[in-house]
Amino acid sequence: MGQVKKSNPVKLVVGLIFKDESVLTKAELVLKNKFGSIDFESSTLPFNFTDYYEAEFGLGLKKKFLSFSKLIYPQELAKIKLFTNKVENKLSKNGCRLVNIDPGYLDLAKYILATTKDYIHRIYLNKGIFAEITLYFKNNAFLPGEWTYRDYKTKEYNDILIKIRQIYETQLEKI
Repeated sequence: MGQVKKSNPVKLVVGLIFKDESVLTKAELVLKNKFGSIDFESSTLPFNFTDYYEAEFGLGLKKKFLSFSKLIYPQELAKIKLFTNKVENKLSKNGCRLVNIDPGYLDLAKYILATTKDYIHRIYLNKGIFAEITLYFKNNAFLPGEWTYRDYKTKEYNDILIKIRQIYETQLEKI
């Protein structure tokens, strides 16, 4: 029988899909107030991998990733997703979201995303929130599963997550 151990803390990573930079700025401020200082901020990338958000957001969407200095524990992910859903609602206009906030976490082996949608590869966490292993780390790269969203299969996203993983690895060495 294996020994039960406390989990290592993990790296909170948030992806934001948006159109208007001013809404992004507001969302970033709320996230900083809740989760503390940001230790990585990606450049703004075009988000043109799906038309899923077009009816609500319109065309010309962008995406940006943030990671936070303060590490979290995996069991906090459901609570964080519920919080980011509230932020999305607060920043919405006329019943339409102006920002989509996707929290997840990274550890040395994988990248996990939180979602409200169940499917065969997702595990129920709590209060209507599920988690999926979006990417796994092998041979110095993040690799997709068959269910991984197209944007997470790109070199740009892989490079971003590798940089965040390096920051996380340095943080773990200090624990």
